[in-house]
Amino acid sequence: MEEKRIGVYVCWCGNNIALMVDVEAVSEEMKKLPNVIIAKNYKYMCSDPGQDMIIKDIKEHNLNRVVVAACSPRMHELTFRKALENAGLNPYMFQMANIREQVSWVHTNKEEATKKAKSLISGAINRVNFHESLEKRSVDINPATLIIGGGISGISAAIELADADKKVFLIEKTDKLGGYAANIDLTFPYMYSAGQIIEPLISKVQNHKHISVFIESEVKEIFGYIGNFNANIISKDSFETELKFGNILVATGLKPFDPSGIENYGYSKLPGVITSLEFEKMLINGSIRTKDGDIPKNVAIIHCVGSRNKDYHEYCSRTCCMTALKYANQVRSALPDSNIFQIYADMRAFGKGCEEFYTQSSRKDIMFLMYDQKNDLPVIKKAKAGDNCEMLIEMNERLSGEDIEVPADLVILMVGMEGREDAKQISHTVGVSLCGNEFYIEKHPKLDPVATTTDGVYVVGSCQAPKDIPDSVSQARAATARILATIAKGSVEVEVTTAFINEKICCGCQFCIKVCPYTAISFDEENNVSVVNEVLCKGCGTCGSACPSGAITSKHFTDKQILSQIEGLLAKSLELQEV
Repeated sequence: MEEKRIGVYVCWCGNNIALMVDVEAVSEEMKKLPNVIIAKNYKYMCSDPGQDMIIKDIKEHNLNRVVVAACSPRMHELTFRKALENAGLNPYMFQMANIREQVSWVHTNKEEATKKAKSLISGAINRVNFHESLEKRSVDINPATLIIGGGISGISAAIELADADKKVFLIEKTDKLGGYAANIDLTFPYMYSAGQIIEPLISKVQNHKHISVFIESEVKEIFGYIGNFNANIISKDSFETELKFGNILVATGLKPFDPSGIENYGYSKLPGVITSLEFEKMLINGSIRTKDGDIPKNVAIIHCVGSRNKDYHEYCSRTCCMTALKYANQVRSALPDSNIFQIYADMRAFGKGCEEFYTQSSRKDIMFLMYDQKNDLPVIKKAKAGDNCEMLIEMNERLSGEDIEVPADLVILMVGMEGREDAKQISHTVGVSLCGNEFYIEKHPKLDPVATTTDGVYVVGSCQAPKDIPDSVSQARAATARILATIAKGSVEVEVTTAFINEKICCGCQFCIKVCPYTAISFDEENNVSVVNEVLCKGCGTCGSACPSGAITSKHFTDKQILSQIEGLLAKSLELQEV
């Protein structure tokens, strides 16, 4: 039997862990456990010197198993697996204990936190004794890419991929490309023509030899896995097209908030109250007028309509403030004698050139009035005869603390942005998750902001969260760089910690097929057993926990491994309690 030689490494994570956990005492305690050859602590284990320490010790002390106590495995498990690999050790002979999020960040008593850290690491050490070597697998990559959504993100990504001589299938649900950007007049903060930006890109996409555009079409269903996807596309004339591709890029965009439900604003009841999108149409048509065709003397722009409000959406829609300033500048140019009111909650001018744009706008005789969007929304009412305006906006102005009435002939509601109504359907089709606001969830907000937990599927642009054109284009190009990198390699490694079905025990109930969230299990009618597609399987363990006959085992998460971890944790906890 192989001798177990374990190395244990406790990370300080700067002060994130060391401030609440006595890391030196922890590493000393771990030296006493069976099969532990060496135990050390270091300020940043994930750093190059920290990884080099592990690699050196593996070689010098003939370590064949490693435990690192640090942050969440989601952050750096792959980092440490790579270190093992660089030292010539199978990467799955590794176990991580989370003593940052599960200990130091959630406790206030250092003594108790240190005891808990010792118990968690003890469990990890006990578990790693039963780890087995797993061999990596790879699949070939079909160089074609499916892009769902023909807005600025989808178009930008399509051009990047096609210019690299890769085939692109671009699916657009509506009857034209361009998305939201195709319906605006000028872009902030430099007041460039949106049409002059988007139209050449649309033309290039439509005429590119490597891009196949499907207008008024939807993805009905997608099968397969990274490198080898198949999809059925349905067009308006019900023609079915089958496509094959290696990666998927979701760029479905978002939709504007409907302000009809906010009674304070009287949208759809007061003819002079319009949305920001309706005002864009006025600007594109070159005429700012009231519904009666008159030139408005008083123009009010109300911010955060449907955004940053617990009754609607608590998140910021990001582009509204700068768009509102853009409108104020356009109104001032078109109607130099008009009175312009910016009724805002907070002015958020982030982004290159935006703070300067705010400053310039404030010098153009524009009145800025602040309201409390959490407790006291403005109220728009029809004006009375003799008021010399069409409407009056009643509000408490926060900076002065006074109740005031703002005259208005035209009110522009800066409506927030929200997830599309078909977001859930698309998320099921491509196999990605949604947040509570119906936006797609990225794999990691900092370390992997365009990938998803489904290999080969990327989310870009405003379907992931509200963002402006530059950020949308940046995300699109980031995702295409990732896709081109996998295509250039020709193959990609896939998860090996997958489910395994013992055909001798499988009773053929097919319950595992019903619960699998990745459609990775099929049924072999001839042998009356379920079969796992290991490329599709993500090792989530759902099938194993649901199997009534116990026929399913999750590699790297066997019963023996999990139970030994629990035993190690409890044993150390009891030992420390007695002490």
